[in-house]
Amino acid sequence: MLAKKYLSEVVSVSSSLKNIYTVEFRSLGRTYKFVPGQFLHLALDDRYDGIGQWPESRCFSMQSNPGEEQIRITYSAKGRFTKEMEKVLQVGTKLWLKLPYGELFSKVLPRNKVVFIAGGTGITPFLSLFSDSSFEDYKDVSIYLGFRSKEHNIYEKELKSCNIVSKEVNYFYENENGLIDIDSIYNDHGIECQYIISGPPQMITFFKDRLLINGVHKNNIITDDWE
Repeated sequence: MLAKKYLSEVVSVSSSLKNIYTVEFRSLGRTYKFVPGQFLHLALDDRYDGIGQWPESRCFSMQSNPGEEQIRITYSAKGRFTKEMEKVLQVGTKLWLKLPYGELFSKVLPRNKVVFIAGGTGITPFLSLFSDSSFEDYKDVSIYLGFRSKEHNIYEKELKSCNIVSKEVNYFYENENGLIDIDSIYNDHGIECQYIISGPPQMITFFKDRLLINGVHKNNIITDDWE
């Protein structure tokens, strides 16, 4: 699917935790086209006209599913660009998005014996799949979601509306249960499963290395590590 530019408008901004924001956009032209698990480039340069060289931008996973008219992202304001987003993105702000990019879930074949592991905002690409009808094709699925605390699980309401009722879902809250234990997950699921990992770069690297050491084939480890 060829990436296209979309002049867009911010329709909502919400924040239930300091420096973490969920932003929703609507297209001011063509309908957004993407598949679950893909990401977009967001540009803030108000001088860009949609024609010239693409300006500085940052990547964000889309947490809405392709059936929704609008696109949601969640980001943490901790670097120069995201702190600028914190200042600029308000209801009514117009900006350019370029999408789609990535093929996270297209690598998952066959769609059975799949283990999803997400840390923090790394859950966002999973939400785009969990809320999409295509998730019904996934069989024998286990889901592991880690957050710093229950307060940091700002996706609970969204998760309850997803198609995961019949799936094995495990929550880890660092202040109560500690970090997600990748060795324990491997011991429960073994070498034949496909492991999909999304989260902070350090977590992805450590989990991938542990799975490789335990003998999981590299093709069975799929990571959302475009950052």
